[in-house]
Amino acid sequence: MKLPMAKRKTRKQSPKTSGEAAPRPSSQDRLLRDHLLYLLEGGGAHINFADALAGWPAQVIGVKVANFPHTAWMLLEHMRLAQWDILEFSRNAKHVSPKWPEGYWPASEAPPDGKAEKAWTASMAAFKKDLHAMEKLVADKKVDLYAHIPWGDGQTILRETLLLADHNAYHLGQLVMLRKSIRT
Repeated sequence: MKLPMAKRKTRKQSPKTSGEAAPRPSSQDRLLRDHLLYLLEGGGAHINFADALAGWPAQVIGVKVANFPHTAWMLLEHMRLAQWDILEFSRNAKHVSPKWPEGYWPASEAPPDGKAEKAWTASMAAFKKDLHAMEKLVADKKVDLYAHIPWGDGQTILRETLLLADHNAYHLGQLVMLRKSIRT
């Protein structure tokens, strides 16, 4: 996935390249995969998804605070949508990314009245499912982390994994700060 600064380009189907990378010792490959999984799970200086979202009261997921542009619902849905796009781009040549930026953000600041808790739970479950799928992709020794994704324009599974880990860490940090601002 390419996160644009101003305008998102449409992905073009590029001719299939060999995508072959130079052989690496299996110990280095295992160490890299383990580190990537550690980052995806929220390791190191990052908070993990479960800890950042544990116990959010449904009544505040659509609350905006002064000088902060997003609600918890907006951030969770943005993370879910972006992660889904990165995952699908990484594994599906026919995937079409949403339009930037509107396709990466929910249409509203909160789920519909009376459905907040159900929508929150469903969004969290979808996020976890896609995160697990990306972890399986990274852990699969048959997947060359360095090979160019044939339908991309230079991306690799390694790049997409680091992008996903960075993106999730950034927005999980925003959720932590938002929660502190709301004081829940």
